[in-house]
Amino acid sequence: MKMTVKKGDNVVVIAGKEKGKTGKVLEVFPKNNRVLVDGVNLVTKHKKARTQQEKSAIIKKTAPIDASNVMVVCAVCGKATRIAHKEIDGKKVRVCKKCSASLDKEYVKQTKKEAKKNVASEKKEPAKKTTAKTEKTVEKAEVKKTTTKKITEKKVETKKETAVKEPAKKTTKSAETKTAKTQKSNTKKTSKSEG
Repeated sequence: MKMTVKKGDNVVVIAGKEKGKTGKVLEVFPKNNRVLVDGVNLVTKHKKARTQQEKSAIIKKTAPIDASNVMVVCAVCGKATRIAHKEIDGKKVRVCKKCSASLDKEYVKQTKKEAKKNVASEKKEPAKKTTAKTEKTVEKAEVKKTTTKKITEKKVETKKETAVKEPAKKTTKSAETKTAKTQKSNTKKTSKSEG
């Protein structure tokens, strides 16, 4: 299996218990798709004394981790990046996806100037984008404030109207019930007087 990570690359761990640690690749195992990174995935081994002159000891050493759990750190932009391939002088070279700087040491000088220009232009552009975004968000916030004020004013007006209307309804209902009761009592009285 062809690997994009090579011996001597600076990498950052992106997954697992060692996430966020950086180190240099000491060895690559392409058959197992594993890499040995300095200072990452430390394992303790117990060494038993085989002869009387040897001493028993507990040794800490680095163990290989899966190559998919690391990303190469670009020397120019200083960010963890995916790897692209570019042809320079008839040879296939590994290149940073973000700044187009070469990750292979022989071709660094040729691509370094171009990469620095790309990084500088990228740093200027996001500032413009963020100001435009903040202006839009401020406008949206102002619109939301005005609409919420209008809505709350309408709610208050409707509550006042209903508060004024409801007591009148209650009095009319109570008056209606009173008249109905008096009519019933009157009919009972008349029926008793007749009988």
